[in-house]
Amino acid sequence: MAKQPTKDELLAKAKKPAADAMELHPFYRGKIETTLKCCVRDFNDFAIWYTPGVAAPCRAIQADPELVYHHTNKWNTVAVISDGTRVLGLGDIGPKAGMPVMEGKSLLYKYLGGVDGFPLMLDTKDPDKIIEVVKLLQPGLGGVNLEDISNPKCFRILDTLREQCEIPIWHDDQQGTATVTLAGLINALKVVGKKIDEVKIAFIGTGASNVAISRLIFASGATPALCTMVDTKGILHKGRTDIELRKAEYVDKWKLCNITNAEQRTGGIADALRGVDVCVALSTPGPDVIKKEWVSAMASDAIVFVCANPIPEMWPWDAKEAGAAVVATGRSDFPNQVNNSVGFPGIFRGTLDVRAKTITDEMCIAAAVEMAKMAEEKGLRADYIMPTMDDIDVFPREAAAVAMKAIEQGIARITDVTFEQEYAHAKKMILRARGMVQDAMATGYIELPKGSQAPKPSKKVAAAVKKATAAKPAVKKLAKKAKKPAKKK
Repeated sequence: MAKQPTKDELLAKAKKPAADAMELHPFYRGKIETTLKCCVRDFNDFAIWYTPGVAAPCRAIQADPELVYHHTNKWNTVAVISDGTRVLGLGDIGPKAGMPVMEGKSLLYKYLGGVDGFPLMLDTKDPDKIIEVVKLLQPGLGGVNLEDISNPKCFRILDTLREQCEIPIWHDDQQGTATVTLAGLINALKVVGKKIDEVKIAFIGTGASNVAISRLIFASGATPALCTMVDTKGILHKGRTDIELRKAEYVDKWKLCNITNAEQRTGGIADALRGVDVCVALSTPGPDVIKKEWVSAMASDAIVFVCANPIPEMWPWDAKEAGAAVVATGRSDFPNQVNNSVGFPGIFRGTLDVRAKTITDEMCIAAAVEMAKMAEEKGLRADYIMPTMDDIDVFPREAAAVAMKAIEQGIARITDVTFEQEYAHAKKMILRARGMVQDAMATGYIELPKGSQAPKPSKKVAAAVKKATAAKPAVKKLAKKAKKPAKKK
C-alpha cells in the first residue's frame, strides 16, 4: 500500500499552484491569443478573406442576418465578461486584477470544449451599464459568460439579459456552479445510500453560487423545508427582518427565508450543521471557517462540500477526521473536485451547436445527470464522485445532453440532430482544440518552461478526428445543417 501523504505535504501541495502561477503567468504574458482557422495558400487568398471578396458574404448576411452563423465565427464565440467585483474568493479587486481569471476561463473554453472564448473586462460597477454593454455586443457573439460579478446585482443582470437578449447568457457562478454541485451531490448520495428528498442540507453562504445551487437541487427533488441557508448574519428564517426590509433587492434571499428551515432554526454555521446530512459550503475562503467539531455534530455518513476558492472552508483531511464520509472541494489537487471546469465547456458546446436561444435550468439538470452517470459508470467510491477534466468524454456527452434538452424545450434553432450526432461533432471539435495545443508545444510555437519535456506531435489526436469524421456521416450532416439559415417563425 502506498504511503499516505502527511498534512504538511498536503498543505505544501495545496500552495504550489499559486507559486507556479506567479512564475508562468509572466513567462507567457497571457494565456490565449488570436490565431487563424482558414487557409492562406498565398497572398492571393487575402482577396477572399478581405477586400474585395469579403463584400459578397457581407451582402448575403445583410439580406439574411441568420447567415452570420454560416459566414463568421459567431456560432462558436463566447465572451467572458466581468467587472471584477467578486473574483474567486478575493472579492472586489477590479477589472484589471480579474483579467487573469477571465483569460483562464477562455483557455478552458477552448481546450475542454472547443469553444472560442475571450475575456472582456468592464470598467464599471453599474448593473445598468453592464446590461447595456452586453446587449450592444450581441451581433458579434454566439453567447456570453458572465463571471465574478457581485451579489445581489448579478441576479438582476442575468435575469434581465436572459429576458432581453437573442443569444444565450450564462452566469457561471450561478448556473455553472449549480450544475456541477448537483452532479456531485447525486453521486455522493448514492455512495452513502441516502435519498435526495429525505436529506437535510445546510447551505453555507447565500451568494450567487449557493442561491443557484439550492434552486437546482430543489428542482431535482430535495425538500426545501428540510434545508437551511446561512449568510454572514446567520441562518435564514421568516423572522429575518433585515432581509424582509430589502426584499425588493434580495428577492431570492427572502424567498429562501420562507421556503426553507421549517424548524425555524436560528444561530450560525454550527447551529445549521447540527444533525444534517449534507453541507454545501461556498462562502469565505478558509481554512477553519468550518470547524471539525461542527462536522462531527452532523448526521452519520455526512457529505461535506467545501468549495470556497482559493482555499476551502476547511481542509478535506480535517473533514474526514471529523467523520465525513464524502468530502469534495473546488480544487483540482484534492479528490472530488466539484468545479465549474467540468461543466461550462460542454454545456456551451451543446448550446452553441443547436443554436439555443438561452440556457435553462432543465438544460443544466440534463448536463448534471449526464455528468453523474459518467462517473457512476466508472465506479463510484468516496473519493470519486465526479468526472475529472481529463475524462474527455464528459464534455461531448454533456454537450449532447444539453442539445437534446434544448430541442425538447423548443428553444433550439437547429432541431434535427440526434444525441449521437451531437456527441460525435462535439468530440471532434474538442479533439481538434487539444491537438492544436499539443502540436504547438511539440513544434516550439508554444514555448515550454525550462525543464519541461515537449510532447510528441498529436498524431493520435489527428487520427481520432479523421476517424470520427469518416465513421460518423452524421458529423458532416450536422455541419451542413449548421450552414443552413434557420427558418423564420
